[in-house]
Amino acid sequence: MLAVPDHPLSWLIFFPLIGAGLIMLVPKRYPAVTKTIALIATMPPLWWAAHLCLRFDRWEKGFQYVERVPWIAAFNIHYCLGIDGISIPMIFLTALLCFLCIIASWNIDQYVRGYFSLFLVLDSSMMGVFSALDFFLFYVFWELMLLPMYFLIGVWGGPKKEYAAIKFFLFTLVGSVLMLVVMLVFYFGSVEPGTGLHSFDLAILADQSVHQALLQSEVVRWLCYLGLLIGFAIKIPVVPFHTWLPDAHVEAPTAISVILAGVLLKMGSYGILRISYPLLPDMALRFAPYVALFGLISIIYGALCAMAQKDLKKLIAYSSISHMGFVVLGMSVFTNTTAINGAVLQMFNHGTVTAMLFLLVGVIYDRAHHRDIDRFGGLGKRMPVYAGYTGLAFFAALGLPGLSSFISEALVLLGSFEEYRVFTITATSGIILTAGYFLWTMQRVFLGPLPEQYAALPEISLREAFTLTPLALIVIVLGVYPMPVLDLIGTTLQQTVALMMR
Repeated sequence: MLAVPDHPLSWLIFFPLIGAGLIMLVPKRYPAVTKTIALIATMPPLWWAAHLCLRFDRWEKGFQYVERVPWIAAFNIHYCLGIDGISIPMIFLTALLCFLCIIASWNIDQYVRGYFSLFLVLDSSMMGVFSALDFFLFYVFWELMLLPMYFLIGVWGGPKKEYAAIKFFLFTLVGSVLMLVVMLVFYFGSVEPGTGLHSFDLAILADQSVHQALLQSEVVRWLCYLGLLIGFAIKIPVVPFHTWLPDAHVEAPTAISVILAGVLLKMGSYGILRISYPLLPDMALRFAPYVALFGLISIIYGALCAMAQKDLKKLIAYSSISHMGFVVLGMSVFTNTTAINGAVLQMFNHGTVTAMLFLLVGVIYDRAHHRDIDRFGGLGKRMPVYAGYTGLAFFAALGLPGLSSFISEALVLLGSFEEYRVFTITATSGIILTAGYFLWTMQRVFLGPLPEQYAALPEISLREAFTLTPLALIVIVLGVYPMPVLDLIGTTLQQTVALMMR
């Protein structure tokens, strides 16, 4: 188990499914056994993902650890997996957060088998999205993710859980339908060299020479790119496709909020980098100024909405929209690799920082049973360790130098300044707004007199601290030395930029 097995990507995908199957065999009167199996099912994938990061050849172009076998021969569909510099940090982030979220979910006591088995299915589907190199396989994993997330919100969520779950499902399904249409257009509009067959292979579809008359039409390519852009923008989410996110976050259990913000939002930006750019580079260049504009709108709008919130969880949900706006702005710049490197680094950094934030909200909600910012006060006196973790997460989120988000946001702004100067200068106001609402929240929650009803609140537990400490260490280490991630993503993003400019 300590060594990386043959076909490691398949093991990353299917090992959690084995755990889900075992959980269904456990009698429901043994919840501790169920939780232990779920935890064990996420430990080897984390170890393997870490090994893949260490063994990943940072200078090799193309995909590594490729697995390719025929799947549905009649339609030339292959089970094709592989990783490059864009996907490997997302795989490690997914493995880490799933492991920590199982620990954070230890207090789940309702329908325990259902919760943990669905969580492991979700884990497998997310790994599949970041590993698939066949468009059809990518779509299967993308759709598979919807079902467990729908039930995890709709069954174990808050008072408006059904509404939030349905809204999440419908928004994401609209994006999936658009993606399905584009996938079919590319399948029937291209022919694999040498075989004369249609193909879903992303590498083949990215080759402009295989495109037939259908895909050579400028109108069709324009519509295809717009469809993909809307589908992935819903997942990021980009304003105005963002309205499902605050409801889903507020109603979801803590661990599911962590996965939503830490991993699922990144699937939208990952889809643009993996599918939209390679398949339609000419349209990506044409749409780039509009993408940058919507990234800017998301930065400012998300920050302003966050400042107006009184619910701590909703504040962090809107802050995610703002911070993902920097990812969108950075991805829109193809003139150099600085901005797009910053965007992918921000994807990883935002995943760790926002995971900390939602875990911290869960800690205080379990004790006070509400998230109303104005009803707190003086908690720094009663819970100094908790206040320390929260302060670190707040300062990381607002981009304090020396912490991880500063590096990624700075790279985005440095790279985008040459191309979109007005947008970049305006985007810096988002940093100021972020500092405003996080510092104001810090003041209202932790400073001032301690209300009498919170005089007996217990300090953060060892289990809760265990889920936060690895994330805190990553935030600090990457804030001082971001090269471990930048080295992983650098070669792949150079290839991407070269493709776009060509």
